[in-house]
Amino acid sequence: MKYPIKNIIYEKLIENKNITDIELLKELDKIGYKTTIDELNNELMIMEIKGLLTTRWQSKNKRRIEVIKQENKEEMS
Repeated sequence: MKYPIKNIIYEKLIENKNITDIELLKELDKIGYKTTIDELNNELMIMEIKGLLTTRWQSKNKRRIEVIKQENKEEMS
């Protein structure tokens, strides 16, 4: 059973703390998730809207992707 690509992306980001989009595409290719940059951008956009990650331009053609730390509701009370 293949996991949804968004789950794999999130796991890779948690492992690495931050990663570039090119490196992430290579990592996904290594583990058997053949995807295009357009498909990756679409998933990243959805995850960014949900507040799971943030993207920043590192250079003209490279973006840095970082996980946004989620605080537990128990810790806040």
